[in-house]
Amino acid sequence: MNSNRIMSIDIMRGITLFLMLFVNDLFIPGVPKWLVHTQEWEDGMGLADWVFPGFLFMVGLSIPYAMKARKNKGQSNLRLWSHVIMRTLSLLLIGILMVNISRVNPELTTISSELWALLVYSCIFLLFNRYPKPSKNTKIFRLLKILAVVALFVLVALFTAGTPENPEWLQTSWWGILGLIGWGYLAAAATFLALRGSFVGVSLVWLLFLLLNIFSQLGFLEGLSPMEPFIGVLLSGSIPSIVLSGLIVGMLLKKYSTTTTKLMGVLVCVGLFFLILGLVLHQYFIVSKLLGTPSWVMYCNSISVFLFCLLYMIVDVFKIMGWAKIFLPAGQNSLTTYLAPDFIYYTVWGLGLQVFFYKQSESAILAVGGSLVWAFLMIGFATLLSKIHIKLKL
Repeated sequence: MNSNRIMSIDIMRGITLFLMLFVNDLFIPGVPKWLVHTQEWEDGMGLADWVFPGFLFMVGLSIPYAMKARKNKGQSNLRLWSHVIMRTLSLLLIGILMVNISRVNPELTTISSELWALLVYSCIFLLFNRYPKPSKNTKIFRLLKILAVVALFVLVALFTAGTPENPEWLQTSWWGILGLIGWGYLAAAATFLALRGSFVGVSLVWLLFLLLNIFSQLGFLEGLSPMEPFIGVLLSGSIPSIVLSGLIVGMLLKKYSTTTTKLMGVLVCVGLFFLILGLVLHQYFIVSKLLGTPSWVMYCNSISVFLFCLLYMIVDVFKIMGWAKIFLPAGQNSLTTYLAPDFIYYTVWGLGLQVFFYKQSESAILAVGGSLVWAFLMIGFATLLSKIHIKLKL
């Protein structure tokens, strides 16, 4: 293990992934309101309203370190740009495939939606798995990737939604969680590369997306509606501004990491800035994740900064990390951790097994406890997969 690695980054990423698995599994009618998403036009936040922005924040925070690691390996700027573009396209592709699973018409597609999903996920794992290197099976691994690409083309060609009278193909819809991550990552990583890590430049781009978020909420961007299906995530401003907020914190972390007192002072000021800005914006916009309001964005940023500061002090300064080791593999193997549980979901649903007995409204303790156990089991599942060399890398 690299002693210079900032372990709180991996651990916070792992915690946000754990919470994503937890809130995604919750049976909403049977659990306390504060655990789930608030309604679209309701002014407020539940735990589920912070979890995804918390992960987005960590995507941005990790960018300076990921870029430095690639440069240390001798990768050119052209190679870095190629990586950003390919990673973005991969996230968008997986996101689109995931959100269309529920639209599969089994009769028109000729296979059930569960089987189509399982085959798609299998292709994704074969294509994006980080196979052992060096290995005498390199040619076999390459063949598996080629077969995965061919199979994906076949599955996409088979996909049919709608009705026999009005068949439909894949739709971008809302891009899915991974698609949103892709757009946010593109905005932040491209900004970092284009401006060569200029803190002032990155901050100005962050301000631009904040203004886009405000203007879109005020309805000032309606003239750009024809572009909404293509770059609507960027125009809305909320997702990119969260990732860029994480990027700014990541750049400050790199700059001041040698002086803990100064680092904590700077980051606490940043967290207070986000909080105060959120309070100001709350006078004009409700707090709503589903609407992507700027007040919600700033409150989430503030929570993320303060939580990271706490974890940094506990894990990296005081070296108390025994309690957090369970989250570490998930943080270091995030894509596998997020996608692997779907294999179990679609297998259970396809076979009609009554496994999720805790999803009921009679006992909130059972409903919440069941989802907590599920989330722990799933990060354990991802850890097991990594031990047998199943580890996705985009």
